[in-house]
Amino acid sequence: MSGSALKEKIKSGKPVFGTFIHYVTQPRLAELLPLDALDFVVLNTEHNAYGLSDFLPLSLALKGSGVACLVRVTGHSTDEISKACDAFPDGVVIPYVEDVEKTRRLVAAANRRPLKGASLERALTEDVWPSAKSKAYLDKRNANVAVCLMIESVRALENLDALCAIPGVNAVFAGPNDLSISLGIPDEYEHPEYLAALQKIVDAANRHGLAGGSHFSSMRHARYWLERGARFIPYHNDGKFLKSAAEQAFGELAGRGGRAPDQVV
Repeated sequence: MSGSALKEKIKSGKPVFGTFIHYVTQPRLAELLPLDALDFVVLNTEHNAYGLSDFLPLSLALKGSGVACLVRVTGHSTDEISKACDAFPDGVVIPYVEDVEKTRRLVAAANRRPLKGASLERALTEDVWPSAKSKAYLDKRNANVAVCLMIESVRALENLDALCAIPGVNAVFAGPNDLSISLGIPDEYEHPEYLAALQKIVDAANRHGLAGGSHFSSMRHARYWLERGARFIPYHNDGKFLKSAAEQAFGELAGRGGRAPDQVV
């Protein structure tokens, strides 16, 4: 699935499913993933030592597989976002967005590249482009790029509708650890305040024709939110899949029963 195909599936109202890749950059990982069940993977450059070039072999192995490769960038550098989209044209995940105007420029770095500087600023603030031909060119050049925003703070929740209204955004989803900390209830994902926050994200996304959801590490939580309108479902990561499978297998071998995968949080 290309970025454009991912966007079309989101636009159709269907849920999309994926996982985060934190640890394994080996291209043969593509042989182990359930490619017929995945819509996307998120290559995570934010919370580890890997950079864009480390993930390139895996992304090439996945190319043409039907799985879109999104890059979770490290922060709010427009140059980094443009570079990520140049190397991984399916799209980006932008973490910890809060300010609407700043986010508008981060999104434009992904889906209006290579326009920049005064020309881009005028396009964003006045809707004045160098020419109609230039705008059409940029639309076509960046048609494959999907942009997903991570909602991870109280301020982001306060600005949620405006963030969802930024042209070119396709999905918004919670970073549960950061969001719960910002709410003052660290990792309490069944706390009424957290449930209300995540429902707000899901509802806002659906109002704006986007996919909303959260990064889930519990099957029970993922199913619960699918029933409540969530449509962007990145589940677990490569390390947690390995951990849960190993705990189950060696727990059974040692006679301890192990834990079922949907119990791993």
